[in-house]
Amino acid sequence: MRTVITGTGSFIPANKKLNSDFLDQDFYSDRQVRIPAEGADIIRKFEEVTGISERRYADIDMNATEMAVAAAKVAIKDAGVDPEMLDQIILAHNFGNVLTDTIQSDAVPSLASRVKQALGIRNPACIPYDVLFGCPGWIQGLIQADAFFKSGLAKKCLVIGTETLSRVIDRYDRDSMIFSDGAGAVIVEALEGKNSAAGIISASAQSYANDELNYIYMGMSYAPEADKRIRYIKMLGRKVYEFALKRVPEAMKDCLDKGNINIRDVKKIFIHQANEKMDIAIIKAFYLLYGIKEIPTDIMPMNIHVLGNSSVATVPTLYDMVKRNEIANQAVHAGDVILFASVGAGMNINAICYRV
Repeated sequence: MRTVITGTGSFIPANKKLNSDFLDQDFYSDRQVRIPAEGADIIRKFEEVTGISERRYADIDMNATEMAVAAAKVAIKDAGVDPEMLDQIILAHNFGNVLTDTIQSDAVPSLASRVKQALGIRNPACIPYDVLFGCPGWIQGLIQADAFFKSGLAKKCLVIGTETLSRVIDRYDRDSMIFSDGAGAVIVEALEGKNSAAGIISASAQSYANDELNYIYMGMSYAPEADKRIRYIKMLGRKVYEFALKRVPEAMKDCLDKGNINIRDVKKIFIHQANEKMDIAIIKAFYLLYGIKEIPTDIMPMNIHVLGNSSVATVPTLYDMVKRNEIANQAVHAGDVILFASVGAGMNINAICYRV
């Protein structure tokens, strides 16, 4: 038996937020001191480091659940499954539904339960639940589905990642330009027989929650006159970079080693779209663990340049786009060995080795 992705789907908001839209924005340091550099200089440096030129924001009347439903419907249709036959709906997010211009997230009832209702599923044996695991939440959802399949307690699951980070960012913080909104979903099934070669080969998950716990956290705005009661997503950029560069390659190697897979057999790496420069450095460090200095030129598909960092949604939306041939010069084929990998708040890391 293998856990096989039989359908993919995504929802990419139509609203584009270009880097040029931030030209007149005042940015402040974590000491609440205005950064004196010109907007054009700040944006140029930002794009050089992150690779992001634009990102997507959800419509003001759309929430994370609604994006999840949209992505789920595409994945369900792609897989050709009856939603009533789903055993679980596993939904990864970090902030629940955050309404525009509010300061309170809403995750009761769970977003997964709301998706179940929106899909019209009446089967009481279909169990919906949320996963809070930082940016690696969607991959962790796949790991959990795989565990349930192996235990014999489930056969079909819908795994979703959805987030509206645009509603929890401090617009006075330069890092706010990184974040975006979106949703991605897959149907996974426990298959045997002719499909047994495809599916999850191995997985690795790790958590560093001591000194690393608050590398990504919720903090007050950098603006001097900000309301001290309101918290926004914050991160210690250098700490996150150094942590990811060391720990993510180790987890990826652990995953390959568990599956007894040669790194030269890996055709694609779908890594969390956090920061272009960081992702490239992670892949280089990963190959160096095997004594390989030159990485394959087409190993790492990316959509961060135009979609930004949508947290749990980055990996499933990226995979869906590649499956649908929506990223130039990137494709996956039956039999290809690929890696999913992510890092995020917690600090949590995970990876999955998968055969298409």
